[in-house]
Amino acid sequence: MKSKKVKFAVIAASIAVMAGLFAGCGSSTASNNTAGNKTNGADTKTTVSGSITASGSTALLPLVDAAQKSFTVQNPDATVSVQGGGSGTGLTQVSQGAVQIGDSDIFAKEKLTDATKIAELKDHQVCATGFAVVTTKDAGVTNLTKAQIQDIFMGVVKNWKDVGGKDLAINVIHRPSGSGTRVTFKNTVMAGKAEKDDLGMTQDSSGAVATSMKQTPGSVSYLALSYLTDAVKADINAVKIDGVEATTKNIITSKTPTSSKYIFWSYEHMYTKGVATGVSKALIDYMMSASFKPQITKQGYIPMSDFK
Repeated sequence: MKSKKVKFAVIAASIAVMAGLFAGCGSSTASNNTAGNKTNGADTKTTVSGSITASGSTALLPLVDAAQKSFTVQNPDATVSVQGGGSGTGLTQVSQGAVQIGDSDIFAKEKLTDATKIAELKDHQVCATGFAVVTTKDAGVTNLTKAQIQDIFMGVVKNWKDVGGKDLAINVIHRPSGSGTRVTFKNTVMAGKAEKDDLGMTQDSSGAVATSMKQTPGSVSYLALSYLTDAVKADINAVKIDGVEATTKNIITSKTPTSSKYIFWSYEHMYTKGVATGVSKALIDYMMSASFKPQITKQGYIPMSDFK
């Protein structure tokens, strides 16, 4: 009788141990986020899985690309595809559900016209971007007034000598109508005035603008500061606007571009259709985390926390 009791006790203990093991396995996959959690004082990390695509702003593209690389190292079961195409493309595609994140230099209401579709989108402002009016060094100018810039892009001024530069024809390089950078340029520097589209040429991305300028004497355009690497600056100048340099210090004097000391900048948005979930939420949270902030600054962008 005694041996039977011992046998039953051993079986009961084994069942309890097995139940605990199965319970532990279930809790390890219950959470689906990249935030660190603390359990009994110990740090634990959970990861996300799945595939998403982010498309849109080429001004934000380098930062999103850098983020996805380190993000997917931490989340090996997550796949993030990063594409350009311009802010208009990103906003349209995320609104249609073709992509999970639409990157944009501008607010959705500045590009989309359907109020219902705009209301469906959730705005995540991840950082700010400064832009600069840029010229090839042979133009011979380092400062332009807003009025001079407007005259150049409207075709009123056609030679650099007329704005204090060299006797050299001005070659304007535009961005397409779907570009958020172009919309920002129009809203700030151009004061709502339209560029003369049949003047010069048009390039569909920030990288294409930088490449084209190097091949085109006397050219002028505008670029995000994140594209003004040392290699690019070997041939291209960022000119001051009304004597004010394009720097973070001059940008963060106000939370709105038109009232900042330096006006040519915008917030960078990552739009989702509805509340962000899964990999989309985890990626956006990662980009806005304290650990990623140094990378934002290194890449030439401005962290949201820099605005007081």
